[in-house]
Amino acid sequence: MGDTNNLRSGRRRIARTSPRLRGLGFTLPVLFAFFALATCARAQQQFNSPAVNSLRDFPVTDILKDAHATTVPAAVTAVSNASPAPSSPIQQASQEEEEFIKPGRPGVANPAEIQKASVLQVEYGYDADFRGRELRTEQTAPLALRFAASSRLLLELDLDTFKSETDEATRERETGVGDTRVGLQVVALKDTTQHPALAFAYYVKLPTASEEKGLGTGRYDHALVFLLSKKVGRFDLDFNGAYLNHGREDGEGRESGGQAAFAFSREFENNFGFAGEFSGQSLDEAQPRGVYALAAATYKVNRRLQLDGGMRFGLTPDAPRAGVFAGMTIGVADFFGKGK
Repeated sequence: MGDTNNLRSGRRRIARTSPRLRGLGFTLPVLFAFFALATCARAQQQFNSPAVNSLRDFPVTDILKDAHATTVPAAVTAVSNASPAPSSPIQQASQEEEEFIKPGRPGVANPAEIQKASVLQVEYGYDADFRGRELRTEQTAPLALRFAASSRLLLELDLDTFKSETDEATRERETGVGDTRVGLQVVALKDTTQHPALAFAYYVKLPTASEEKGLGTGRYDHALVFLLSKKVGRFDLDFNGAYLNHGREDGEGRESGGQAAFAFSREFENNFGFAGEFSGQSLDEAQPRGVYALAAATYKVNRRLQLDGGMRFGLTPDAPRAGVFAGMTIGVADFFGKGK
């Protein structure tokens, strides 16, 4: 009797709790159905992504509808683990090089975008002009230190470490250190499919060249520059326009002028490249006043080093008839990235 009473009591307890169990029994299949639908939707979304275009002919939908439960996880795992095809070594190297250094050599125009943030970029070379109106030859060894304080701020210091001038009339030669220029560049917009890269820069020239030897004016000069850059196909296009404000060489007061430069360049898969430029200025700045055409060849040794060399031609009477140049751009340090 005791066992019979316990059995009846147990049945009464089951009877009292059976509505909750029935509710739970209804809820679990619904949740499982939603979970299965979400899993299928997620798998189908990943299947439609560009990463798995190569699998479009594979019957994933039929597999997802298969009654075998072991097949669904395998199909979902295969789709979710799919990844885009890797870029070629040349494309990867090109992207790294463009990010790590952004040469300002060899022309007048600088790119609006700058090198990788925290990289100190050093540019050094030799530049010579021949048969100018006042000077028979002018030779310089320009050094530029360009530090990317951030992805949008560039700090720059330029110095003519050596300068030599030979007078056209007397053939006398003077040598010494040239002027120094300091400035900064701010990138307002980066290059996208909708618009070109846009930047603004300001430079001031410090009169470190000897005024007595005629290597400098002894005056402070200012330049306010806007820069545009755009990649069109495989070509990089750069345009610079500048307002110049210089101290007069032959008296008190100041004079204003302008400068414009348009440059185009292309790099080939073998790391060789070429660059061309048309530039002009109404005051002596990077070059004596006049209009110029430039042609150069470039070679990227690796992501940190680029070499360049070429010729420049004067197109107006004020400009030297011809010039030659050669130099290099080096990414010597990555302060925040520890060389990566």
